[in-house]
Amino acid sequence: MAKQTFAALTLATGLTLSGAALADPAKFDGAWSVHLVTNSGVCDSSSSATLTVSGGHVRAGGSGVSVSGQVGANGSVNLALQKGPAQGTASGRLSATSGSGTWTVSTIGCSGRWTAQRRSSITAQTY
Repeated sequence: MAKQTFAALTLATGLTLSGAALADPAKFDGAWSVHLVTNSGVCDSSSSATLTVSGGHVRAGGSGVSVSGQVGANGSVNLALQKGPAQGTASGRLSATSGSGTWTVSTIGCSGRWTAQRRSSITAQTY
């Protein structure tokens, strides 16, 4: 379970990975659904997580995984993750509504790919 959660958060956090300066960090702000697929290693074959980007910074709630990174002005994502002794990285690129990339948790021998979809916000209507 811990490996699956870590892998899901690794991928999800990959959305906020940084590289370049943040020209318009709000461009990628919002909730993102991230799906991780393991290509090699002992992690679960797939997992999912929801991440929030705010001001170009990523936040993962309640998972026990520490995530650090940003989304670059061009959508580049570079992320660092840690849960207990396990450390990982994720990288890739976001567009306005989706993203993809790769992730690695070398301390437990896992790697794979991630995809992300921006969640649409539901706005309350007044009648």
